[in-house]
Amino acid sequence: MKTAANSDINITEWIGNHERKQDIICETLVRRMAATLGVIAPKAGEPLPALWHWMFFQPEYSATDLGIDGHPQLGGFMPPALGRNRMWAGGSLEFAQPLTVGEVATCDSTIEDVVEKQGSTGSLVFVTVRHDYTQAGQHKFTERQNIVYRLPTPPKSTSAAAPTAQWSQCLIPDATLLFRYSAVTFNGHRIHYDHPYVTDTEGYDNLVIHGPLMATLVLHGCLKANSDKTITSFKYRGVRPVTLGNEICVAGRLVDSSQAEVWISNSDGLIQQGSVVFAD
Repeated sequence: MKTAANSDINITEWIGNHERKQDIICETLVRRMAATLGVIAPKAGEPLPALWHWMFFQPEYSATDLGIDGHPQLGGFMPPALGRNRMWAGGSLEFAQPLTVGEVATCDSTIEDVVEKQGSTGSLVFVTVRHDYTQAGQHKFTERQNIVYRLPTPPKSTSAAAPTAQWSQCLIPDATLLFRYSAVTFNGHRIHYDHPYVTDTEGYDNLVIHGPLMATLVLHGCLKANSDKTITSFKYRGVRPVTLGNEICVAGRLVDSSQAEVWISNSDGLIQQGSVVFAD
């Protein structure tokens, strides 16, 4: 495949790459995530809240292994960036059981697809990574992450208005929240904590709020509003990036007794949207 960077590298050769990681779902990190989000931490032997697994199974790269953006330099398990900015575009999860706090777990990761497409801002490369999580030999859940590599372009600033919500909670994220979430998930991407870098190099007007943080907020907002239900799947996608400085609203509504629509928005429209399916 000929890439926009006119490189001889065929990034489709990364399809099928696989790696296995083990980690302990340790109470220390769980308490730190709970403190970051302002909720009560589960104890050893209790279920790990949905999407908190993003704290674990993180590669421990040294500073010399990082690119200028703070991400690991790509070209090993993940395809090379080829001069593009890397963003987490969305994903989906199929839940069987939650992970258990205090026990060892395994994550098997496989690159399922790499494809280049033309978008309104130019060439985009989409990478789909499948993660299968197990604990004590039992399958817990499957996740697919959609990563997009885009050419450096001005970020989209507006989008369609949010629908009418049945539940909603508004908040104003600050730099401390972003720093603590980056720290607890071992995320070195500089757009979340380095103001000179994100404004001068990547063209944003302020620090960028993490897509995974917003997905966590919107899913737990849905579960709080529907505490009698059990989630079986969650899909989400970023509509546009959003930066600090404005109030965001975490909201949703039931489609029927087994499905919900969820989203995050601000005065400029939708930021992230998704869907939740509940057990019968």
